[in-house]
Amino acid sequence: MVSNYAVVLGILCSVLGLIFYTSTFPSLKKFYDIIPPVLLSYFIPGLLTTAGVFAPEVVGDDSAIYKVVSQYLLPATLVLFTLSMDLKTLKRLGFKTVMVFLAGIIGVVTGGPIAVWIVKQFSPATVGGEGADAVWKGLATIAGSWTGGGANQVALKEIFKPSEKLFSQSVSVDIIVGELWMALMIYGAGKSLAIDRFFKADASAITEVQVKLEAYQAQNQRTPQLRDLLMIIAIGLGVTGFAHAIADTIVPILKEYPGLERFSLTSKVFWIISMATIVGITLSFTPVRQLEHVGSSKIGSVFLYLLIATIGLKMDLWAIADNPGLFAVGVIWILIHGVFIVLAGRLFKAPFFFMAVGSQAAIGGPASAPVVAAAFHPSLAPVGVLLAILGYAIGTYAGYITGLLMQWAAY
Repeated sequence: MVSNYAVVLGILCSVLGLIFYTSTFPSLKKFYDIIPPVLLSYFIPGLLTTAGVFAPEVVGDDSAIYKVVSQYLLPATLVLFTLSMDLKTLKRLGFKTVMVFLAGIIGVVTGGPIAVWIVKQFSPATVGGEGADAVWKGLATIAGSWTGGGANQVALKEIFKPSEKLFSQSVSVDIIVGELWMALMIYGAGKSLAIDRFFKADASAITEVQVKLEAYQAQNQRTPQLRDLLMIIAIGLGVTGFAHAIADTIVPILKEYPGLERFSLTSKVFWIISMATIVGITLSFTPVRQLEHVGSSKIGSVFLYLLIATIGLKMDLWAIADNPGLFAVGVIWILIHGVFIVLAGRLFKAPFFFMAVGSQAAIGGPASAPVVAAAFHPSLAPVGVLLAILGYAIGTYAGYITGLLMQWAAY
């Protein structure tokens, strides 16, 4: 068993490098269309742990690697994603885009407790449990993923503290159900003209934004210099340090009121994540957001995939066999989300592009929303990123509310 943290980190980085290097091979395009890099980034480290490659002490919550990525890289990831928000571009698409996206978020927030309640009627044990094994705590991490992304999922894991076994089961539901949903959205992209005719939707706004995005990218993107990269690191980790300082000040005061613990308001992680997100959104209205031209969100993505791979280390790939009923919760949940998306599309006569990308920005986040957007046209990929970034801004809060509602529904 590998117990040296340097070796573990080297293996994780090598796995990520191999995944993304081979994802550019034309001969493997069909493979990666079916099994995207984000899925492999979770499961390959999980396979290595299941095979006994890593010692238990290097894959748990107390491991040095997990502490670094969860306490330092996670808040920095949220800062670097949210500071690049461009509300003007979203505004050009009209209110329909954001409204369909928000309808999808509402579908996740309401669908979670409804799915828990439905499954509870047939199998109370599936959604029961106490303490760290309370199923709603694991499902809350899915809510973070389905309203924001991987960083929000990790944030809610740190806030609600589900057991590792329960979290592994939840990640399996998240990935498998979520990837099947993405496949459905990509399939729909090929039928978008027929779907738009059915909804009587006008897609001219998409064409206009497509032209403007191509011109904007060509004019502003530039090769990053050392100064730029250091500024990105300074902002990401500097805000992270500020968020830690605020949490260290607030939490001891709140602990004087025991009733707040039930809502996780005495959790340092909750305040760290909240402050990092708020500051990141604030910075998006300042010249700091120009760091996106030199790759701030790409650095954030590097941090995110290190998070994903580290979480993968903790996965027990046999755990899902202990509670297969969780898949029923996931399927019912995502179907309710789909109903909200379709109703919003019908109400606003929105093109299928808005429905597909808005849905995937919620369910898949920045890792897959651009893939769905690019299935319509490559230049539209940034629209998926923008909506997914909006999801990152609200994902932790939406997931937190969903978790509390599922707690109520489960008991």
